[in-house]
Amino acid sequence: MPIFPRRSIAALVLGLATALPASFATADGLSGAYLAARHASYSSDYKAGAEYYTKALIRDPSNVTLLENALVSFVGLGDLDRAVPVARKMAADGVVSQISRIVLLVDLAKKQDFDGMIAMVEKGDTIGPLVDGLALAWAEVGRGNMDAALAHFDEVAKGKGTRGFGLYHKALALASVGDFEGAEVIYAGDENGPLRVTLGGVLAHAQVLSQLDRNADALELLTAVFGNEVDPRIAQLRNTLEAQDKLPFTTVQNPPQGLAEVFYTVANALQGETEDGYTLVYTRMAEYLNPGHIDAILMGAGLLEQLEQYDLATEAYNRVGRDDPSFHAAELGRAAALRDAGKQEAAIEVLEQLAKSHGDLPQVHSSLGNALRRMERYTEAADAYSRALEIVGVPVADDWFVFYARGICYERTDRWEDANADFRMALKLNPNQPQVLNYLGYSLLEKNIKLDEALGMIERAVLAVPNDGYITDSLGWALYRLRRFEEAVGYMERAAELTPVDPIVSDHLGDTLWAVGRKREAEFQWRRAMSFEPEEADAIRIRRKLEIGLDAVLKEEGAEPLPVLAHDG
Repeated sequence: MPIFPRRSIAALVLGLATALPASFATADGLSGAYLAARHASYSSDYKAGAEYYTKALIRDPSNVTLLENALVSFVGLGDLDRAVPVARKMAADGVVSQISRIVLLVDLAKKQDFDGMIAMVEKGDTIGPLVDGLALAWAEVGRGNMDAALAHFDEVAKGKGTRGFGLYHKALALASVGDFEGAEVIYAGDENGPLRVTLGGVLAHAQVLSQLDRNADALELLTAVFGNEVDPRIAQLRNTLEAQDKLPFTTVQNPPQGLAEVFYTVANALQGETEDGYTLVYTRMAEYLNPGHIDAILMGAGLLEQLEQYDLATEAYNRVGRDDPSFHAAELGRAAALRDAGKQEAAIEVLEQLAKSHGDLPQVHSSLGNALRRMERYTEAADAYSRALEIVGVPVADDWFVFYARGICYERTDRWEDANADFRMALKLNPNQPQVLNYLGYSLLEKNIKLDEALGMIERAVLAVPNDGYITDSLGWALYRLRRFEEAVGYMERAAELTPVDPIVSDHLGDTLWAVGRKREAEFQWRRAMSFEPEEADAIRIRRKLEIGLDAVLKEEGAEPLPVLAHDG
């Protein structure tokens, strides 16, 4: 869920830089440690980078490239104790670096040196207009100068594309000093219009309403935004409100946590708009300033997954305690990181344990089903999906995937009637879902039943995703099975262009070309299919076609022969 509008945010945030240091240029005379460090930088291997850049800096302690990239490695690890001295060295050497300034500002905030924060920005050691403005505001909160703080928040709110940031943080600042009435005016939008609905904003607003003894309004807000969401964090809030207990205001309790929220909200706006490694800098700052900022931890862990730093991602997920309402989300993330690291059995073990501790959450069982399905343990996967659907009760549109995935498991275990029912339920929930239309249509083709219906489904799927090679292949194959060979050729050729290294697509194109008399081209496609290492059963059939031709193979199989053509391309 985007927290704030992303338009123009990058320019406001980045200021001095648009990405992580790209200047991994060769430096004459540097040791092999530098070369190893540079390789680590290319692969976002922060652990190796920290080790090798440190070694290289021993030889050349003032090399700007080494300093900048050592800093990036330390920040990527979340090791601010080592990052701060490097940032200070860069500042002393006159190096202009956005990341070093971020580290120094955060270090001052951690120490609650609010005068130092203001002096740093005012002397020109800036980060970017958005962060600078909000940092000044929170520093003034720390100095007890609320008038100046509110003026800075208002100034940010006047900026193009930053209204939401300014107002959101102004409300947090007011609430953090006990002015819940002032915060509620902003959240309600009475003076400046409503704020964009965000997860953090809604939770903070609910806490403010509860502090104002308006639990009923807080419950109404949660219901309006989240409906019957069973997420433990929302459920915990509901339970407290329904018990007529007062929710404590915990979103931001002091200025360092306020600056942590600045870095988190900016990271959320940047996510997907710039390099993952750059966004990670902001989540690491949020975590450092507020170690209990679970959303920042989870976002950072997800970014580390995207950067293929699975061990670091797993470490991050492990920092979320079992008693935290977001523990299940962390465990789902940890399982995904383990899976992507090739540790499939460990991932399944995590999910199986989670299914025991959080068995009332359907997404836990569906995630377990997904993991088992990827390992082709279809019977167990189907059982996990069934448990998820039992918890759901009456399915809604978003549940289409669980029926689709269970249908695949049933189809793979020769339970066609059950599979067919699940595919059709998925389509009832999401009538134009191309993956379901394609899978069901293709399955009907393979069973040689309801071919006209199958063709119609696949045609709808192609209209939805015309550049999907597998779905285009299905349409070509449907036409082939309907013996509309000339029509099939164009779709099969297009499928081979879109998916050039898939053995099944090349094999299908070969069969289609043979059917229209283009036998030399067909043999070429069959040889291509063999080069892509098809499954053994497919490979045996392709070799046989190359030996005796498709007509003879069909005769051996007792299948309907192809039409006799007067030409041979």
